Amino acid sequence: MTTTNDRFPIDLGAYKPIALDPTKPSLTAEEREALKANIQLCRDAIVFFTATGAARGVGGHTGGPYDTVPEVMILDALFRGAPDQFVPIFFDEAGHRVATQYLMSVLRGHMTPEQIMHYRMAGSKLPGHPELGLTPGVQFSSGRLGHMWPYVNGVALANPGKTVFCLGSDGSQQEGNDAEAARLAIAQHLNVKLIIDDNDVTIAGHPSKYLPGFSVAKTLQGHGLKVLEGDGEDLDSLYSRIYEAVTTPGAIAVINKRPMCPGIDGLEGSTHGHDVISLKLALQYLEKRGHTAAVEYLNSIEKPKNTYTFLGISDKWDSNRNVFGDAVNSVLGKMSEEERKANVVVIDSDLEGSCGLKKIHDAYPEVFIPSGIMERGNLSAAAGFGMEKGKQGIFATFAAFLEMCISEITMARLNYSNLLCHFSHSGIDDMADNTCHFGLNNFFADNGLDDGYDTKLYFPADANQMKACVEKVFFDPGLRFIFSTRSKTPMILDGNGNEMFGSGYTFTPGKDEVVREGTAGYIVAFGDALYRALDAVERLKQDGIDVGLINKPTLNVVDEDAIAKIGKAPFVLVVEAFNRRTGLGSRFGSWLLERGYAPKYAYLGTHHEGCGGLWEQYPHQGIDPVGIINKVKELVG
Repeated sequence: MTTTNDRFPIDLGAYKPIALDPTKPSLTAEEREALKANIQLCRDAIVFFTATGAARGVGGHTGGPYDTVPEVMILDALFRGAPDQFVPIFFDEAGHRVATQYLMSVLRGHMTPEQIMHYRMAGSKLPGHPELGLTPGVQFSSGRLGHMWPYVNGVALANPGKTVFCLGSDGSQQEGNDAEAARLAIAQHLNVKLIIDDNDVTIAGHPSKYLPGFSVAKTLQGHGLKVLEGDGEDLDSLYSRIYEAVTTPGAIAVINKRPMCPGIDGLEGSTHGHDVISLKLALQYLEKRGHTAAVEYLNSIEKPKNTYTFLGISDKWDSNRNVFGDAVNSVLGKMSEEERKANVVVIDSDLEGSCGLKKIHDAYPEVFIPSGIMERGNLSAAAGFGMEKGKQGIFATFAAFLEMCISEITMARLNYSNLLCHFSHSGIDDMADNTCHFGLNNFFADNGLDDGYDTKLYFPADANQMKACVEKVFFDPGLRFIFSTRSKTPMILDGNGNEMFGSGYTFTPGKDEVVREGTAGYIVAFGDALYRALDAVERLKQDGIDVGLINKPTLNVVDEDAIAKIGKAPFVLVVEAFNRRTGLGSRFGSWLLERGYAPKYAYLGTHHEGCGGLWEQYPHQGIDPVGIINKVKELVG
């Protein structure tokens, strides 16, 4: 078993902190050899410490940071050679390249090498995307893909006379805000240099296949940027293009062509390189490179497990985000191919494997459109398809990206679109990517007026309820948002030990459901908070506190019968993983007061920045069973 005393098994002391003169157009033989040594050392280190995430089951990303090591090494040397000429920050649009930031923090002395051996672990302050103020040495928060270039424009405005770099990718360049950033950079003559890794790989496929008309170089040239395109693995070519960019005023893009994960057997050119390297391939790579101690360390890691035993659930767990695809297929399977093609379209945003859409893609490709990292445009396209009565547009992405689509959601509502949206990775569970990828503000989707086109928010509690929900609301008119978590959830059991949403269950939109009766007060929960609340209820009953539990799978509709029952109880406690400021708890108390009910009231939700890790996010926020039990005991006095 690994310990905090283990030494980093690759000698980062071998890093050569060279300085490059940005006025010299080529590398000397000595500089070239030093850069090559640094590149190989850092690539080996990235493979090793990101593979600790694979070994521990917390995931991560290897390919992006591994790919861009050559350009980062050159920038690091330029910053050292002419510190007054640059803003010495490795701004990066691809947040999943966080390993770059952690490695450079170590090389700059802000962290020890041993710290990054706890990559993405709970409490390690090494989350899956860089967070300013959390991790020593990290100089910016990247947020979601494609959000940094517009921000870097502002950094350039604040630092006239200095060069600012923004590391990008062919994936991040698909986002519409980069097009806006390009126009401002050209119009204001900003000295921003884009260093773009163009490897023709994103999560779900190859842009050249799913966006055949898209060219990073031509797009940026069309905005007016000077483009310097070449082989990212040819060190002299790479340096000469960066030199030309630095010595030429204005916004310039250095586009580096390379396969994903060059030199890694089994990953080179593969979409799998986007994610964390598998333990098997990491071991093979490190063995080939002679890093025996690194191999031994990875083999010694034991994957952490949540040993807590939850009451009120079955032993069967399933992934609601994938069940969504199964449920849609069950509806599509009842149509003819002609009916499907005429009445349904499913548009993906490069996340089909994460949102359950791949199952639809595989079963019914005639209705499926694999698209790029363009959430706003893809949602609107699905909504436009659903403008006509009887037609349904289906869209899916991560819940964290819902906030980016508010205007498009409003337009869909104003145009009376029939749109079914699946937002997976809602809440915080299993979210080692951490705060910027929390799906917390899902109530923003319900931003219409009282008399606007119908909008419903649904968050099923388990796989049985997900299937029942999708099948029930599939043909409903209006906007329907269905949420699911990244994590698997267990089947909820009724008081007799049977699956509550199993055989014979019918989902009824707008109706709350009594999971357990109680006389002391009621907890109201939904989604993955429900089974944790159920465990708390069962344990409280064992302690003599007769608490009831309500499941609220339709989040934004008041069930008058249920709220009358709840409102007469001694207390009401809302438990959710959503943002305390914008979630169900922030409005449920008002619903009670509007109807003349005034029980003791409290609500628990996400209110802290994340802690990394997986299930550990729940106790970190105080919304695990222990936190719920403590709050109930406080309410009952």
